[in-house]
Parts: sequence; C-alpha cells; structure tokens
Amino acid sequence: MANILAFAEQREGQLGSAAREAVSVAARLAEAAGGAAHAIVLGGPGISSVAAGLGAYGATTISVGEHDALADYNPESWVAPIVDQIRSGDYAAVIFAATTLGKDLAPRVAAHLDVPLASDVTEVELSGGTVSVTRPVFSGKAFANLEIEASPALVSIRPNVFQATEQDAVGEVSTFTPDIDVSALRVRVIDRKSAAEGSVDVSEASVVVSGGRGMKDPENWGLLEELREALGSDAALGASRAVVDAGWRPHGEQVGQTGKTVAPKLYIAVGISGAVQHLAGMRTAQTIVAINRDTDAPIFGVADYGIVGDLFDVVPRLTAEIGALKAGD
Repeated sequence: MANILAFAEQREGQLGSAAREAVSVAARLAEAAGGAAHAIVLGGPGISSVAAGLGAYGATTISVGEHDALADYNPESWVAPIVDQIRSGDYAAVIFAATTLGKDLAPRVAAHLDVPLASDVTEVELSGGTVSVTRPVFSGKAFANLEIEASPALVSIRPNVFQATEQDAVGEVSTFTPDIDVSALRVRVIDRKSAAEGSVDVSEASVVVSGGRGMKDPENWGLLEELREALGSDAALGASRAVVDAGWRPHGEQVGQTGKTVAPKLYIAVGISGAVQHLAGMRTAQTIVAINRDTDAPIFGVADYGIVGDLFDVVPRLTAEIGALKAGD
C-alpha cells in the first residue's frame, strides 16, 4: 500500500484546472497502489476555504499551509513546507503540474530531496511499486518511456493532458503554519501585472483563437479579437512562438512546447503553419480548425477542418457568419 501526494497549485487564492488534474492523477495512482491520495496547498491566510473542494477529485487528506509569506509564490518560502510534507508522509510518488510555477518549484523540491524529476509527462502509471512515465523529447518529435527507481518518484504532468475526474468523496482539511523567517527572504513580490479584466487565460479557455506569422503585422490582430468576441466570453486569444518572439503578442498567450498546453473544445489556428513545437501544445484540442493559404502546411495534418484561403478574407466572413448565427438564436 502506497500513498501519493499532489501539490495543488493556487493562483490569487483560487485552485484552477492544474490543481484538479494533479489531484486526479494522484488519486488514480493511489488506487492502483492500494493507498490514498493526499494534497498539499500553500497560500495566504484563508486559503483553506477553497482547499476542501479537492476532495471531490480524490484527495482524502488535504494539508493547507497558511502564512502571509505564502500568499505569493516565492521558492524561498514554498519549498521547505513541501519537502517537510513529503518526508513526513513516506509517499511513493509526488505529482506536480508542469505550469510556469510548477516548472520552477518541482526541480527545487527534487534537489532538496536528492531525487530525479520526470518533467512534463503525458502518461504516468504505477505498477508493482514502480512509476512509469512517458514524456515528449526533441520538441515532441519523439517520446521517451522512463521507469523511476527513486523514492519518492517526482513527476510533473503536462497541463490539459490528464482529465480531472470528479469522485464522490470528501477530503479532510487540516491547516498548519510553516515556520518562515520573513526577514531572511531575499525575494519578494512588489507588483503583479494581470491580464485585462474579463479576459480568459488561454490554458483555461474552452475556445482558443490563435494567430501566427501569417497575420503579417500585429496591427492585424483586431481580426482575431473580433472573431474571439463573436465566439463568446469563454474564448481566448493564443499565439505561435514566432509571433511572441517577434514581440507582437505577450508570452502569456503563447501556445506550444515552450508556451502553454491547451485542450479546448475548439481551437482555431489562423495563419499558423504548424511547427512541431506548436502542435505539441494544442493537438489535444477536441476540434481543430486551420485557416492557411498554404495547402502543404503541417497544421492541416492534425486539423479536423481545414480552410485553404487568404485569412484576411476568410476570418471576417467567418466572424460575420458566427455573429449572424448567434443573432438568430
């Protein structure tokens, strides 16, 4: 019997899909091992009020560390409570989400425990006491199958690849106050720049409209913004790496191997050729629509629907048709 721990990431006092996915994976592995899934949440005072919801995804025990120094992510204050929890729990595996925060935090925890980390995995299993994972390598051109011999096995899962599964369970929440010497912290958050009010994070959106270099100029992004507005409030804007590198769009919108992994119900790729790096971040979308004038663009190889044509003609017409359909509802 082996228990599994999930680190449940919170942002601004809210637990998002990354936390639910990590707990669901931990619950599935714990079931296979005949153990229980535990979760740890760190945050400022009051964060325990939202932690109980993790029980619905399989966490039987939820440890919540509350402290003013944990309100904003700071590796100097976050690593120690997690390491202490792992050492005291004798866990077979620990699950992180490979988000921006998780990619910084998980390696630090691994270093403190002196164990390896399998990062950005797309499959994970536990059988016979051994954790096996699959992770993409060479920008998604190949996949590596690994067996983790270290104990505990530290794994970070690619966001939006594993399904968060609800269960008929209630988690027991316990709170603790970590011993943190605030005066010794060398890093502190002095400002936070949030996305525009009302905008949806591309990794959480049910519909994503992404643009690539085919947009020709950042001034033309208004076409995609109009399409997003026509699709509704659950839609978000995305961008290819080339666009972000050129400074046309913020990094927070980047979809791909070095950006965010998305799994929306609908993904519309506009003027994106479909480099392997980009496909690695969006190919799990339920329905993919590609608009490109190049009939040989790799994006058509993964698209459910492809439109070959000039995006500056296609997108306005698509926006108008969607608007007309919604007006008729």
